[in-house]
Amino acid sequence: MTVRVLGCSGSIAQGCKTSSFLLDDDVLIDAGTGVNDLSLDALMSIDHVLISHSHLDHVLSVPLLADSVLRRRVAQRRGPIQVHALPETLTALREHIFNDVIWPDFTRLPSAEQPLLRFVPFAIGEVLVLGSRQRRIEVLSAAHTVAAVGFAVDGGAAGWWVYTADTGPNPLLWQRLRHMQVGQLVIETTFGDVEAELARISRHLCPESLGHELRQLTGQIDVRITHIKPGEMTSVMAEIARLDLPHPVRALAAGDVMRLG
Repeated sequence: MTVRVLGCSGSIAQGCKTSSFLLDDDVLIDAGTGVNDLSLDALMSIDHVLISHSHLDHVLSVPLLADSVLRRRVAQRRGPIQVHALPETLTALREHIFNDVIWPDFTRLPSAEQPLLRFVPFAIGEVLVLGSRQRRIEVLSAAHTVAAVGFAVDGGAAGWWVYTADTGPNPLLWQRLRHMQVGQLVIETTFGDVEAELARISRHLCPESLGHELRQLTGQIDVRITHIKPGEMTSVMAEIARLDLPHPVRALAAGDVMRLG
């Protein structure tokens, strides 16, 4: 299995694309602006979309994906793309995006009987088994300003690939991770320490709070930092480097390929 990083920025600017990861070729984890770099053939291969929460930088490619592949999927008689998320997130998508005002409701198009999108609710702690390769993906707790989750992909002997998505300090996450063999951890750090109060209010991490979180995880884990705001990569990574953490820490970059055994 592989995870290809399509986007990992906290916002947009030239060269910066928001959160999106492609597991193998058929499972999209979050749907930020990074999805735009995929070819039409690659978009056609996506059968599952996992959404961590309802904020725009993580969902905005779902409606555009639906519009891009509609005609070809119908012609090939492919089944619906399954969009997996918390019930609160699916409600937000239905009411605020797929409402026939902002965007057509592709959960009823081209027909209610054979829609392009199917919303599939999950719960924290649930293990999803997706695709013909039976990938196991656990839904993890996240602590954000809206209902949110992270995801852990079972990489077998290589350990779990963990994506925290957007979260502030979250004891429940570390309680669970201490009972998992974590191989790779993708964790957000949205602000520098100068904006620690803004990070607290918006329930994101800054380097200081990141250090507190990571010290709860024993061993040496390959840690990648995501969701840094455009233009702040150098300063935020310099602050993280001064934390003297037990884990090797690097910044994630679009185009990175992470192998899961």
